[in-house]
Amino acid sequence: MASGKLLRFDEVRGYGFIAPDSGGEDVFVHANDFGEDKHLIQPGMRLEYEVEQGERGLKAAAIRITDRPVVKPRPSRAAGDDELCDVLSGAEFSGEITELLIEKVPSLTGTQIGAIRQHLVGLARSHGWVES
Repeated sequence: MASGKLLRFDEVRGYGFIAPDSGGEDVFVHANDFGEDKHLIQPGMRLEYEVEQGERGLKAAAIRITDRPVVKPRPSRAAGDDELCDVLSGAEFSGEITELLIEKVPSLTGTQIGAIRQHLVGLARSHGWVES
């Protein structure tokens, strides 16, 4: 059994990606693979799963939720705070990139998404756009 953290999950499309604890390529996950627990899906949750080779890369099966993330409310923006922006963590930025690529270029494979994301996160870190 492999383990990892759910990075992002698109509830409308019913799929997302898991970042394996062992590193390497993210693993595709579909809502149906959660079985009766699909209503509990949240990014950040810890999972155990079997890894299978799918048509477009690695795919999770036999998923078991091991814990659920504590969701912290984001502070609301104060008036006059328009000139400042949030600095994301590398993981948050990585998740945003994954979401964008899945939505805008659905033909990309998991391997391609992982490579693009790795280079963009590296670029963002070199400019100080994300926290290390």
